[in-house]
Amino acid sequence: MQIDILSGGAAQGLVSALAPQFKGETGCDIAGTYSAVGSMRDKLIAGASADLVILTSALIAELAHEGHVTESSVVDIGIVRTGIAVRDSDPKPPISDAQQLRAALRAADAVYFPDPKLATAGVHFSRVLAALQIGTELAPRLRPFPNGATAMRELAAAMTARPIGCTQVTEILATPGVSLVGPLPGEFELATIYTAAVATRARRPREARHLATMLASEAARDVRIRIGFEPLG
Repeated sequence: MQIDILSGGAAQGLVSALAPQFKGETGCDIAGTYSAVGSMRDKLIAGASADLVILTSALIAELAHEGHVTESSVVDIGIVRTGIAVRDSDPKPPISDAQQLRAALRAADAVYFPDPKLATAGVHFSRVLAALQIGTELAPRLRPFPNGATAMRELAAAMTARPIGCTQVTEILATPGVSLVGPLPGEFELATIYTAAVATRARRPREARHLATMLASEAARDVRIRIGFEPLG
């Protein structure tokens, strides 16, 4: 017995951490598909099987309005910031303001990040590059991937001298071989609320609602913080 999840990559570490407890309480395994939130939204709308959906609060609100998820099941999990990463073996550059971030990115020989059209962090990072006026300069060095988890794995395996990456903090912390430098500086900050909801076509809505409640519970607070979620309010 299992439930199917469509989720943004930011929540993969949290779901994995709580999966053993969930199975112990429900007898269900979790089959998760994790990628850019826009891609997951599109899959759900196209009819992909899902019991629980975990996306940004804005996309969940959109899906609830359109009837793809059950509005009464919507629950906020926490806040995830977008940050900068380097390989474990590399020094961490200062990124506390726009000037430092610009210098760190210009010094890199490869820049790893998620889908600039469908991923929360990828869309935002593209805007940051434009605001810093270095998008054209860095274009030959940009390495976009379908989601942040893949981008970080590729960063960890990079063979160049000075690679750098940008994605959501939870994806950085969950990837062996890369280290979090820090969140984007204040003027470029992106703090995204992630939200869970039961799909209207769910085959196991009771178990899906149980997992949503568990993910957002006070009992899981310490796990969320360790994985990179910040408390709401």
